[in-house]
Amino acid sequence: MKPILFLDLDDTILDFHRAEDFALRKTLAELDITPSDEMVALYSAINDDCWKKLERGEMTRNEVLTGRFTRFFEQIGADRDPAETWRRYEGNIGETGFLLPGALELLAELRESYELYAASNGTATVQDRRIERAGIAPYFKEIFISQRIGFNKPDKRFFELCFAKIPGFDKARAAIVGDSLTSDIKGGKNAGITTVWYNPHGKRADGDLRPDYEVTSLDMLPIVLEMIFADNG
Repeated sequence: MKPILFLDLDDTILDFHRAEDFALRKTLAELDITPSDEMVALYSAINDDCWKKLERGEMTRNEVLTGRFTRFFEQIGADRDPAETWRRYEGNIGETGFLLPGALELLAELRESYELYAASNGTATVQDRRIERAGIAPYFKEIFISQRIGFNKPDKRFFELCFAKIPGFDKARAAIVGDSLTSDIKGGKNAGITTVWYNPHGKRADGDLRPDYEVTSLDMLPIVLEMIFADNG
């Protein structure tokens, strides 16, 4: 049996920031708000903070989906309906299928040596549309999305339910690759599998959370994985 590889999607395979920029600008224009770079940066920071709170169990998914827009409109001084904004935004971001450079080639290469599984905290209907537009579904044995699983990364239960769906699963022959320390790496640590941090921007791993391996470009990943699974037998 080939080794099992869990791949995060957003900002590991899919270009989330490009998708977010596109969707927010289009949504604001539909709401008669002229988008600016400053607005996009503000929303992105608020959105990231909200998803971090979801990971820590401090917000529910529904609170994140509308609450981020409530905070955003308060800070820019606009009176708009957060729920309506969320519906428009989800529709717009679902139109995107932007891939990170080299991601498609990477999936084609990895599929030859590994069983690939996607592991995403994204909203299921949105991720389904983006995955379809990006044309990446055929590379994965299965696509695990937290909204369907019932738990979010880094919750150990998310991974345990994924493991249970894979016949003959062996933790010693599995790894997760992702860009988020707090979601992918912490989640992999919680679940007892090897972790590979995709860190193209050279961020620091602060605190006690340390990935087992780190790559700064996607083309480094096959080399590192070959080393990992050679060591693991």
